Amino acid sequence: MEAQVVKGRLESEGIPALIRGEALAAIYGLTTGHLAAAQVLVPAPLAEKALALLSSQEEEDASSEALDD
Repeated sequence: MEAQVVKGRLESEGIPALIRGEALAAIYGLTTGHLAAAQVLVPAPLAEKALALLSSQEEEDASSEALDD
């Protein structure tokens, strides 16, 4: 599920993304462990932009949580 959120965030910023490995979890009903892992893939030329975007999102989320406390 988290991979879908990341993919959606990237695509909303114009970065194409694919999820690899999600099918195994759906087929076997896995929710934890190595077989349940999913990877979000982006084109290599956009990798740094994607990482920066996701890092800034994490920082925003962390500061928002700090304000809630």
